[in-house]
Amino acid sequence: MKTEERKRKEKSRKRASGEGKDENHSRVEKFKQFVEWAQNEIAVVPDFHKRILFSDEAHFWLNVYVNKQNCRIWSEANPQVYVETPLHPEKLTVWCALWAGGIIGPYFFKNDEGHNVTVNGDRYRAMITNFFIPELNNHRVQELWFQQDGATCHAARATIDLLKDTFGDRLISRFGPVNWPPRSCDLTPLDYFLWGYVKSLVYADKPQTLDHLEDNIRRVIADIRPQMLEKVIEN
Repeated sequence: MKTEERKRKEKSRKRASGEGKDENHSRVEKFKQFVEWAQNEIAVVPDFHKRILFSDEAHFWLNVYVNKQNCRIWSEANPQVYVETPLHPEKLTVWCALWAGGIIGPYFFKNDEGHNVTVNGDRYRAMITNFFIPELNNHRVQELWFQQDGATCHAARATIDLLKDTFGDRLISRFGPVNWPPRSCDLTPLDYFLWGYVKSLVYADKPQTLDHLEDNIRRVIADIRPQMLEKVIEN
């Protein structure tokens, strides 16, 4: 209760001072700047948007309920949307990178004993080093850009330096050569397509274990065809 009261007081203070309005204005300006930059790149290289590797993590809980109106999904089908519920603590944390040419992943964050863990800077960089970069060897890296949001583990100096070793200036990130605007989930296909689409399918057989859920996630992502990804990116 005290925490909620502090949150209400903080919101009230921001409204009174205009601080929240300034923050929102700054976010909108950064959003506009990024969109203008991307449009300029596309004017020079028409398929530029197809060369961006969008990346993100998502949580998949064992215990879910169905919400048919919570999420818009770019898909030829009209699947139901499964939404996480906090009633059950067991979950998987999954990372993917998506672009018009395919999907790299899924990667499941686990410790050396195979137990599921949360993401921190060290684990994220280990994933980049041991999983993501080796996977890039199958693609023409010099033509691809990499995008990530502003999560703390993403934007740490050590992480940015690691990614710049591979992508140079072709990095879109908070504190990166190209700044990713905060809270811009409508710009990344993982948020407006992938996670909602995958969650609409992986719970169909009501998995009772994390291993079962992991198998479902791997299968659904493996079945996504490049034609669907092209359609998603174009939208």
